[in-house]
Amino acid sequence: MERTEVHDALSDFRRATVVGAGVIGISWTGLFLARGLTVTVTDPRPDVEDAVRAGLDELRPALDALGLPTEGLTDHLRFEADLATAVADADVVQENGPERVEVKRELWATIERAAPDHALFATSTSGIPASEIATALRRPERLVVGHPFNPPHLVPLVEIVPGERTAEETVERARAFYTALGKKPQVLRKEIPGFVANRLQSALFRECVHLVAEGVVTEAELDEIVTSSIGLRWAVAGPFRTFHLGGGPGGLPHFLSHLGSRMEHGWRGLGTPSFDEPTLARLTEQAREAFGARGVAELAAERDRAQIALMRALAEARANEARADA
Repeated sequence: MERTEVHDALSDFRRATVVGAGVIGISWTGLFLARGLTVTVTDPRPDVEDAVRAGLDELRPALDALGLPTEGLTDHLRFEADLATAVADADVVQENGPERVEVKRELWATIERAAPDHALFATSTSGIPASEIATALRRPERLVVGHPFNPPHLVPLVEIVPGERTAEETVERARAFYTALGKKPQVLRKEIPGFVANRLQSALFRECVHLVAEGVVTEAELDEIVTSSIGLRWAVAGPFRTFHLGGGPGGLPHFLSHLGSRMEHGWRGLGTPSFDEPTLARLTEQAREAFGARGVAELAAERDRAQIALMRALAEARANEARADA
């Protein structure tokens, strides 16, 4: 999307309030600012301004690499400790508070009382259904889950999850907003704890923990296996398309009829680990050995550079495919 088109698409969302200045909140703030929004950050922590500005400095190289403007990035950044004041002129409120439903209900009750009637309400919760949070609202149809995959300024996915009483207009406004930011929003058809991406991530990680705890592989070896196989494969084609291709000319039906029962039988042997003391000790020690020599910031920057390179390569490949089909 060209910058003029982005500007037009975001014309209804010029002022954003980011509630909560943790990792997710800072990432949203950077993306909003780079897309030309005026951003108010609200968080009760006393060092919030220093923390946000330092965080923005860390993610600036990734924004640059994505082709987003970062000169004068913080010119339209504001801080306001009082939540009601912070949302008083907001066009969109992106909340990233603690993952406790009672806290979120309290936040949203205050936000609803103070925010303009036209403001889009989105919560970045990673697993609490909008229906549970919206019980605190007089107009629950205004609230929708806008769950990013971390870090929001970089990874395209945003899961839009409406609650039982979320209005279709709210869903469509959320879809338009995130699309204009350059994201790839996906609307879920029903609420489910943990949504989709986190459930998939958790299911795979459970087996990762089992394999390491059982001494089959080390953490470093398992990471190498994933990035050298299914990580590459799923970046191009998701699990269903992958197995559709694995079925040959008969596609997924052929795959399931010939290999499905064997796969189903294998599910019974998957691990059910727990984070008991021996497992935690093993995971901690191996993490120290594999990653401890380098700081988290350095590792994150390396990850971001590689992620951007991969996204660019995939975009180029898809563009070439589209030109070939034209």
